[in-house]
This record gives sequence, structure tokens and C-alpha cells, in this order.
Amino acid sequence: MTQNMTEESKEQTRKNPFFEEYNTPHDTVPFDQIRLEDYEEAFIEGIRREDEQIEKIINNTDKPTFDNTILYNEEGKEHYYDLLSRVSTVFFNMLSANTNDEMDQLAQKIQPMLTKHANDVRLNKKLFERIKHVHRFHRILTQEEKRLLEEEYDDFVRCGALLDEKGKERLREITEEAGMLSLQFSQNLRKDTKAYSLHITDEDDLAGLPDSAKEAAAQEAREQGKDGWVFTLDFPSYSPFITHSQRRELRKQMYMAKNTLCFHGNSEDNQEICKRIVNLRLELAQLLGFQSYADYVLKKRMAKNKKNVYKLLNDLIFAYMPTAEKENQRIVNTARALRTGEERNDRVEPWDIPFYSHKLKLKKYNIDAEMLRPYFELRNVINGVFGLATKLYGITFKENSDIPVYHEDVKAYEVFDKDGSYLAVLYADFHPRMGKQSGAWMTEYQGQWIDRKGENHRPHVSLVMNFTKPTDEKPALLTLGEVETFLHEFGHALHGMFANSRFESLSGTNVLWDFVELPSQIMENFAIEKDFLQTFAFHYKTGEVIPDDLIKRVVKSRNFNVALSCIRQVRFGLIDMGLYTRTEPITDEENIRDLEIKSSEKTMLKQDKTGRLNTCMTVQFSHIMAGGYSAGYYSYKWAEVLDADAFSVFQKNGIFDQKTAQSFRDNILSRGNTEHPSTLYKRFRKKDPSIKALLKRNGIKK
Repeated sequence: MTQNMTEESKEQTRKNPFFEEYNTPHDTVPFDQIRLEDYEEAFIEGIRREDEQIEKIINNTDKPTFDNTILYNEEGKEHYYDLLSRVSTVFFNMLSANTNDEMDQLAQKIQPMLTKHANDVRLNKKLFERIKHVHRFHRILTQEEKRLLEEEYDDFVRCGALLDEKGKERLREITEEAGMLSLQFSQNLRKDTKAYSLHITDEDDLAGLPDSAKEAAAQEAREQGKDGWVFTLDFPSYSPFITHSQRRELRKQMYMAKNTLCFHGNSEDNQEICKRIVNLRLELAQLLGFQSYADYVLKKRMAKNKKNVYKLLNDLIFAYMPTAEKENQRIVNTARALRTGEERNDRVEPWDIPFYSHKLKLKKYNIDAEMLRPYFELRNVINGVFGLATKLYGITFKENSDIPVYHEDVKAYEVFDKDGSYLAVLYADFHPRMGKQSGAWMTEYQGQWIDRKGENHRPHVSLVMNFTKPTDEKPALLTLGEVETFLHEFGHALHGMFANSRFESLSGTNVLWDFVELPSQIMENFAIEKDFLQTFAFHYKTGEVIPDDLIKRVVKSRNFNVALSCIRQVRFGLIDMGLYTRTEPITDEENIRDLEIKSSEKTMLKQDKTGRLNTCMTVQFSHIMAGGYSAGYYSYKWAEVLDADAFSVFQKNGIFDQKTAQSFRDNILSRGNTEHPSTLYKRFRKKDPSIKALLKRNGIKK
């Protein structure tokens, strides 16, 4: 009874953790204290507080100035009082990394509330009048202040501040519906992905699969309470199966499951959702005075306009397509040479390409992912990637178990600068699970900014990935591709951790979308550098360092099917642009699959039969439907041109050259969006970027 009374008393005095100072190391999120019911309460109160702040701004009888209007939000927040940002960050990160049915249902309730509030702010006439006045009449500003003012003013305009009342009302309707549809898109994709599994009970059906894949599948089966082996559509399970399985019909089953996600006419089907999202975004753009949604988006990109995007994509097709055709034909020839009996003259289908591509690579270079996997134990890879940052920038990492985490898989690290001062918190979440989206991404729980007192509030950055899990038999052993993904996301993390701007909205990764991939993609270059690999790639059993001969084979095979890979990325870029350069809505009669095929015809290979199969990319294309890359998927190729050009400086000066790294940190990583990316890049590179370095790296041109 006493114990029950104590528990009841605690419950009565319990406070919502979002409302309090966190009192955790570095004021990190107290995940262990947050309950589901805390979110809605915090959202409601956060909106109320922000409304209260805005009322103070617009009711200020003093003349509008930069300091009393623009800086009110940027510098006025007192750490834990910025409640809305605080709860939004945690909630939406959890929706991607660690959700459940209750969280998903709550999101359906919260999303329209947030969209309405965002519209209330951006369409507030009195607030915009003050901002407009400051935009025209202001004191002498620093470079960062100028950038902040321009971004703030432009943001209001792009969100409809100049529309008449009828236009504003329609904009509200568009954004509220589009926000809900994007949320539904993501939830459908996650549910459909997690709903599928291939359950094998006959050991003969495992023919060709490496031990690592079989062990992982057996572990998955045990976790699901099943006999045998279970394969899922998560990449660490799907990729080895489609690459190695000798059971062609099972490869087909897995391929079709993966490539028909949200395309079955059921409750998780995304076809009509995609059409509606595209049409709403077109209407939004035209309401704001643009011909197409791409015109609206690209005004705030390095590419500037769709002509420049199409030039890049077409230049890549021209440069890579002849080589891609040759690469594809070699795979087809390999299939025909290795097949026997009636299968010899069968079509080489998409589910055959990875299988025979692997055979060809093995024959040509004597290398495959499984040969490398024993040298990439996750613990060592972590040490290697962190060690690379130490070599380049002098920063160090220390795991801190006192920092709360949201799942037992997650590790939290303190990051210290080269002078020993605290730099950032880094979370790392490595493995797939039921409540986690597929893919890999970097995000933040706290951005960086410098307050009025001069205190530099350091960022809390998170890496979320879906790598090969450990089994009862072996630790987590990664593929080289997973190591590259780690390096990629870690590049984003460095961009966040090195942020050193006065204003949070300009710091870290808050840059133009076709620039944000430069810091990530440049890190991938290190993945095949011998001097880097031999700092961490030790055999998990023997401790032997990865042999020189194996590295040489990796380097020689680097450009294997590089043109096919490029054309695939260009295809996705064309699908994206095809949807968002439209000037007329998609009609009821039009089919989303037909539209994607038509827009990407230029990338169809002679042997490419994907147009014949009933598959669809758009309905699972999170980047352009729910991930911020609409009319922007080309960014990966745009940034690849930049990263090849930029990494040539490291190659020239030495891959661990600290002077080059410091220049990259000072001119790009720490600068955020305080200046235009072209200015920052030229300051580092001393000239404009050129596609030549990419063509040379890929072996397309000597």
C-alpha cells in the first residue's frame, strides 16, 4: 500500500519533460523520461508560446528593426523555452527511427495542427509588414545578418505572404492536404516494407547464399518465432539474397516484392497519393506565380533553373550511356555463357542482373562483398571512421553511457575538438528493426547557434542506418557498400558538428539542397584508400590487416558497372523532373507508372526490360514525395561533380593532409548557409567546379 501511494504521488507530481530543463549531459533529450502523451501536450503549449511571441513582435509600438523583429526569434530563444522546435525534433525523428502504431496515429493528429500553425505564422499580415519594412530599411548588417534577413523575407514570400486573402486561404488548404498525404505516403511505405518476408524452410532453397546471409536469416526467423530462415526487404537481407541466390524464382519473388511496394491497389497503395501530391505542388507553385513546381524549387538551388538541371542529366547520359550499354551487354553475355539447358536463351531479367553481375565481377577481379566482410567488423569500422576524422580534423570521440538514448541499439558519443573543448553529441543507430524506416540518414536533435551572451550552443547530431546485424555466431560484419554509406552519413554529421554560425537557421546542413550532399559524398572517396583501410580493416577472427592484394582488387574493380550506376541515378532524376516540370495537373486517366517510364526513356537500355514489368518506382520514391528532394533528386549527381572535383585537392596534397582538411572545414563545413554555396566552394577550390574530375574518376575519360 505504501509503495502504491508513493507511485501515485510520483505520478501526480510528474512534469512533462519537454517543459523542463533536461538536466542531462549537454542538455541532451531525456528519452527515458518521455511518454507518448507528453508529445501532444508539448505541441499545443509550444504553439501557444510561439503565438504569444509573435503577438509581442507585431504589437511592439517601436519602429520595426532588424533587432526587434528578425532577431527576436533567432537570438531570443532561451535554450529550453523553444518548446515547439524541441518537441517537433524529437517526435518526427522518432517517427522515422523508432515508431509504432500509436505514434503513427498521433502523427495524423499532429500534422494538420503544425501545418495550420506554420501557415498562421507565414501568412500573418502584420508580421510580414514588419519584416518587409526591415528588408527595405535596416541598419548596417554583417554578412550573416544580411543572409538571415534575405532568407527570412524570401521564406515569407515563398510561403504566400504576398497573396491576397483568397490565395492565402487556398494555400492553407493545399499545404494542409499535401502535408497529410506525405505523412501517409511514408507510413504506407514503412508498413508495406515491413509486412513482407520470404520464409524458407527447405535448406536447398538457400543454395548459393553466403554463410553471413543464412546466419542473419536464421536469426531473423528466431526473432519472429519461426523455424528455418526469414529474408526481409531491409537492404542487409535483400541485397545478399538478390545477388547470390541460385533459386531464380525466389530471386524474382524478392525483386517483385521490393519493386512493387505500395503498388498493389490495397490500403498501402501510393499511386493516387503520388498523383495528388504532384498536383497540389503544381497548384502551389502556380498560385505563387511559377509555371511549374520545379521552377519554384530551383529558384532556391545552385542549379537555378530546370534548363541547367536537364543539361547536367543530358551531359551525363551522353558521357555514360555508351559505356552503360557495354557494361549491360557483358552481364547478358555472362548469363548466356553460364546458363545451361532451356534457360540459356531466356530473357535476362532485372532479378538476374545482380546475380550475373556478381559472377562477372568475381571472374574479372576476383572480388566480392563477402571476401571483404570479415575485415569490416562494425566496432572496427566505427573506430576507423572516427579515426579518419581525428586524422583530418583532430577531433575525438568518447562514448558516454550517461546520455539517454531512445533504443538499446543506439550509442551516444561526446565529440571533442582538437583543442579538447566540447564540440557536439553524436548518436549512432546502426541496425534495422520493426519501427524503423529503411535507408540511412543524418538528423539533429539540436542545431548550433550562438546566443546574445556569446555562448556557443553545440549541436546534437544523429546517424541512423540499417546495417547488417550481429548474429549468435558472428559480430556485425559490414559490406564495403555499408562502409561507404557510413562514411556518407558521417560526412553529413561532420557538416552538422562543425557548424559555427551565429544563427541556427543558417548553421550546419541548413544549406541549398544541391550543395548539402558535397560534405557527405566527398567522404565516400576514402572507402577505397589503402592508407585509410589499413587503419581499421582487421580480420574479425585473426586480427590480420586487410591484405594489399585485396585492396588492389577493390581499387581495380571500383569502376565496375559505374556507368550503369550513373544512368540509374540519372533515371531517378528524370522521373523526378518529369513529374515536377509539369505545367498541367496529372489527369485521372494518366497512370503514374506510365509517366515515370515516359520521362526516363532516354535512360532505357537495349536490354532493359523494366518497362515491360509491372513495377513502379514513384510510389516508393520517398526522396521526392516525403523527403524534401522533389524537383531536387538531381542533387546527388550535382554534388558528385563537386565532390570529385574537391577530393582531387586531397589526392594532390595527401588524403590525410590537415591543411586541406582545415580549409574544407573553414570554408564549407563550418559555414552553413551564411554565404551562397558557389562563393564557399570557390573559396576552398580557388575555381569553379568541373565535370572533368568525375569523368576521370569513373574512367569515362582519361
